[in-house]
Amino acid sequence: MSDTVLVAGASGLVGTACVDRFLDDGWDVVAVSRRRPEVFSSSPFRHLTVDLRDEASTRTAVAGLTGTTHLVYAAVFEKPGLIAGWTEQDQMDTNLAMLRNLVRPLVEAGSLRHVTLLQGTKAYGIHLHPMRVPARERHPRDRHANFYWLQEDYLTAEAATAGFTWTIMRPQLIVGPNTGVVMNLPPVIGAYAAICKAEGRPFGFPGGVPYVWEAVDTRLVANAIRWAAEAPAAAGQHFNLTNGEVFEWRDLWPALADALGVPAGPDQPLSLAEYLPAKADTWEKVVAEHGLRPITMTDLLGESHHYADFCFAHGATQPPPPAFVSTVKIKQAGFTEVWDTEESFVHWIRVLQDRRVLPPAG
Repeated sequence: MSDTVLVAGASGLVGTACVDRFLDDGWDVVAVSRRRPEVFSSSPFRHLTVDLRDEASTRTAVAGLTGTTHLVYAAVFEKPGLIAGWTEQDQMDTNLAMLRNLVRPLVEAGSLRHVTLLQGTKAYGIHLHPMRVPARERHPRDRHANFYWLQEDYLTAEAATAGFTWTIMRPQLIVGPNTGVVMNLPPVIGAYAAICKAEGRPFGFPGGVPYVWEAVDTRLVANAIRWAAEAPAAAGQHFNLTNGEVFEWRDLWPALADALGVPAGPDQPLSLAEYLPAKADTWEKVVAEHGLRPITMTDLLGESHHYADFCFAHGATQPPPPAFVSTVKIKQAGFTEVWDTEESFVHWIRVLQDRRVLPPAG
C-alpha cells in the first residue's frame, strides 16, 4: 500500500509544486484547497474544497482520510494589503486555528507519521528589524508575535503526544507560476511588462534603492519537502531554503525583459500595488488582443502586487536590512539541490506564457 500525503493549501506556490512532486513519485495525493491546483502531472489525485477556517466542515471533509500518512501544510491566511496583517493578532490566531482544525482529525484517524510546516524569513524578524547575517536555524527564536510560533508550538506539542515527526521549512522569496496568490512575483512582473508594452512606456525597474536578495524556486522547495518526508535527518528540524545564490533586481531585469518581449528601460519608480489595479482596463485589452485566459487583474495578482512593493524596496532611499539566510544545515543533512535564479524566473514566465496567462514574447 502506497503512502498518502495530504497537501493543504494545494493551489498555492508550494502546495501545487508538492502535488506534482509526490505524484511523480507514485504517492497517493489528497489536495486540499478552495481552488483545484493546476499541475503538470497527468496522474490522478483527489481534490477537496475546504475552508480550513471552518472547524466543523474541515473535520467532516477529512473524516474519511484514515490512510493519510503525511501532511504538507502550505496553507496560509493573509489579510488584504498583506504587509500590515503580518503584525495583527487576529491574522495570527486564524492561522493557528486553521492548522489545528486540520491536524486534530488527522491525528485522530491514527495514520499520521510526518508533518511538514512552512515558515519564512519573518521567523528572523526581517519585517520588523535587521536580522543576523546569515540567519541560521540554530539562533534563538526571535522575540516577536508571529503565527509561526503559535503553529510551531502547537505542532510540536501535538507530535509529542501523537507520535508523528515534523520538519519546518523556511524558504526565501518563492518563485513559481501560480496566479491569484499572496506572494508570487512572475505574474506581477509579467502584467507590468504587458501594460508597459501596451501603453508604449519603458519597462523600467519600479522599485527603490539597489537591494540584494535571495530567492528559491518552488520546485526546489517541493523537492526538499519530498526529501524530508522520509529522511531521518529531517525529523524535528528547521531548514532554511534558497536557490544557493544572491541576486540584485536590476541585474535580473534584462533577462526578464527579454523573456517578456519588451525592451528594458531606465528605472521607473512606482508602486505596483497602486499602479496595476488602476490599469485593469488596459489588462483586459491585452487579454482580448492576445487571446489570453479571461483572468482579471484582481484574480491574476491576488495580494502579490503588495509583496512586489516590499521585495522591490519601493520608496526606500536607503537599502533595507539584508535578508540572507544560511542553507548549510540542510546541505549537511543530505539535501544539496541548487538553482539558477535568473533561469528560475525566466522558466516560470515562459510557463505563464505557454498557459496563455501572459502574452507571448513575440
